[in-house]
Amino acid sequence: MSSEKVIIGADYEHYKGKRYRLHGLAIHSETLEEMVYYECLYENPAGQMWVRPISLFAGQLEVNGKNVERFRKV
Repeated sequence: MSSEKVIIGADYEHYKGKRYRLHGLAIHSETLEEMVYYECLYENPAGQMWVRPISLFAGQLEVNGKNVERFRKV
């Protein structure tokens, strides 16, 4: 997975329906894994800013027997 799969500044919708804004890319200091830095566009008591490996952010998963994007650009 590479950074070409995501657009910085774009809004994304999680497969469960909530929206997020992608703010940037980063590299994990220990593993050198590409990470995305994104913001919840709703009130979230656990926090507003999150990081996740780009492979998970831009990847797919199986939901009810169908492959869906974990986050899709809106």
